[in-house]
Amino acid sequence: MAALKFSTDSTVSSGSRTMQEEISILIQAQYPLIYLVTSEEERCEQAISTIAQAKPQRRVFVWTVTHGIVEYGQPRTTTQHNTVSPEAAIEWVIRQREPNSNASIYIFKDLHPFIDSPPVTRWLRDAIANFKGTQKTIILMSPLQQIPIELEKEVVVLDFALPDMKELNQVLSYQLEQSKSRRSITTEAREKLLKAALGLTKDEAEKVYRKAQLSTGRLTEEEVDIVLSEKKQLIRRNGILEFIEEDETLDAVGGLEELKRWLRQRSNAFTERAREYGLPQPKGMLILGVPGCGKSLIAKTTSRLWGLPLLRLDMGRVYDGSMVGRSEANLRNALKTAESISPAILFIDELDKAFAGGTGSADSDGGTSSRIFGSFLTWMQEKTSPVFVMATANRIERLPGEFLRKGRFDELFFVDLPTKEERQDIFKIHLSKRRLDISRFDLERLSNVSDGFSGAEIEQGLVAAMYEAFAQDREFTQLDIIAAIKSTLPLSKTMTEQVTALRDWARQRARPAASSVAEYQRMEF
Repeated sequence: MAALKFSTDSTVSSGSRTMQEEISILIQAQYPLIYLVTSEEERCEQAISTIAQAKPQRRVFVWTVTHGIVEYGQPRTTTQHNTVSPEAAIEWVIRQREPNSNASIYIFKDLHPFIDSPPVTRWLRDAIANFKGTQKTIILMSPLQQIPIELEKEVVVLDFALPDMKELNQVLSYQLEQSKSRRSITTEAREKLLKAALGLTKDEAEKVYRKAQLSTGRLTEEEVDIVLSEKKQLIRRNGILEFIEEDETLDAVGGLEELKRWLRQRSNAFTERAREYGLPQPKGMLILGVPGCGKSLIAKTTSRLWGLPLLRLDMGRVYDGSMVGRSEANLRNALKTAESISPAILFIDELDKAFAGGTGSADSDGGTSSRIFGSFLTWMQEKTSPVFVMATANRIERLPGEFLRKGRFDELFFVDLPTKEERQDIFKIHLSKRRLDISRFDLERLSNVSDGFSGAEIEQGLVAAMYEAFAQDREFTQLDIIAAIKSTLPLSKTMTEQVTALRDWARQRARPAASSVAEYQRMEF
């Protein structure tokens, strides 16, 4: 049987089956080997124990490299003799012939460091052959997915989903019962506390609610910020996903009116009203353009416009060569976390660097880049959770062609060097941040002088002018800004060939972010 892969949502199929029901069906169907990818051992064991108690009842045994095989619920002193090694443990499982042992579930925790060993792989294959016609099932439980090629046709892989609202409600109810406060909690407050904890494991939610209660002596709607703050720390701890908080609004971006209009049109795209209207959930957008022209700032300010959390995926930290399969597990866990707290925006900056040569780098890294690239593409194509992918790129020739196929992103925007009017807006924005009165500056002249400059280069020219005046203990002037700009060679001059090639490519393949350019192209057609 082929290795199967199910969704990371709270349900594991297009139907309404829960994860526990899916595992139960697989066990009843006599699937001999199930791989559960999870870091929540206790919660996962409890689900399996519940399955085992159903008719017909099954015994549950748990193996660890520290204690060997122990029957679930029994003290660790009752370990089976000489079953610490994985080979001996699997052999012991195969030899169990008593009638009640033929209907047993054997949980192996953290077998992944040993599973590539030829003896362990062979013993597992022997167990699979031996289990035919019995009710025996081996469940491999690990936070890291590692499957030898010899077992790929025999194993079913399931991502054990993080707690949903129903499970978190049980955690919150228990914590409220433990509280000495007699204050009742409103339905609205309960919902906010539950949504704030989405994306956490059961154990993390328990600790967060406990901390919020201890901080103020109560657990009400006012403690939501405490839960969110702790949640951000927990997510940052893995070093792959990062919460980004941006105070700037979309008005802080100069120009790009066509792109802004597109974003404002979709500001309510994740609401229930949009679903009732018949609109699909937006998938994502790719913003190509010249470096320093506001691509990253657009992504950050969109989070505030839409009122959604912004998660930055650091692809550099996804790659981990310390262990085979670790990089793939990093990406899978990051995407699972993003889905669990959706609706959310997943921000990937400089996508061209993250996936450069994705399908052709197998020779240099053992195929890790290819596998990660393929996994990410599949997730983008098949995801049903409201996670909006917002990616930026500077070098289109470095992007694999698969990224640009229709259906991956809702729209592909091109951010060119700012026009004359946009440069005036950019000067106005940056001058207004630093001085209350900017009437003494001729924005049109500054715009003319800075032709060919990106938004970032304009800002740095202004900063350089201010440093010059500050060193002379005086107020900076328009002449200082002009002098600083004229002494700078912009990127459009130093990398003329690259910028020209990007413009030529985008002219027929991408939507212009500037309204004036977009209107001109519409008139051409």
